[in-house]
Amino acid sequence: MLLILARHGNTFGPDDTPVWVGANEDLPLVETGLEQSRAIGRAIRDGGITLDRVIAGPLKRTRTGARLAAETCGFTTEVEIDDRLKEIDYGVWGGKPDSEIEESWGRDAIENWRERSIVPEGAGWNPSPGTLRENVKAVLGSVTGDLSPDTAVLIVTSNGILRYFHERLAGDEAASAEAKVKTGHLCAVRIEPGRIDLLAWNRAPGDIIPILKDAA
Repeated sequence: MLLILARHGNTFGPDDTPVWVGANEDLPLVETGLEQSRAIGRAIRDGGITLDRVIAGPLKRTRTGARLAAETCGFTTEVEIDDRLKEIDYGVWGGKPDSEIEESWGRDAIENWRERSIVPEGAGWNPSPGTLRENVKAVLGSVTGDLSPDTAVLIVTSNGILRYFHERLAGDEAASAEAKVKTGHLCAVRIEPGRIDLLAWNRAPGDIIPILKDAA
């Protein structure tokens, strides 16, 4: 089967101050984020992929992104919502800009998460890394029941959750800087009995089309 993972699009416009957006910051997609969602759908369509399922986290940004991607690529079945795909609750960091977090926690704490996926102690992040790993394992179990070569599933979630998918699928540590996924970017994984091939990670929609064509 082919598993396509996507991060939702932008939730901030050019004049907005970005803040940490976690489970408690249920922001909608801005206009560029809506277009990024459609671009995800176009990439899947132009890559020759026919989806069997589309699954999204419960927050507005992932639900809307999944719906627009599905509509654009011609998927007509209902988008499934899975609470296990909900973004991490960033605790006291949630809703704050980097500058404010840096004043209280230091720059290293921010970079430790972004570059090494190290959770800051005492910041109230939730769920725990162990629970997040179990959630990812369970989600993968729910989508890999049919490993037929022509089965294809799209999951739309958030950057924090995608780090744990990377750890599970790539077989290396989630702390790798390669685990990061930009807004509106995609990942592709071929899963066969006893084998997982990471075909692409953190690719722009236009860049992933030839990879999807090869996988179709």
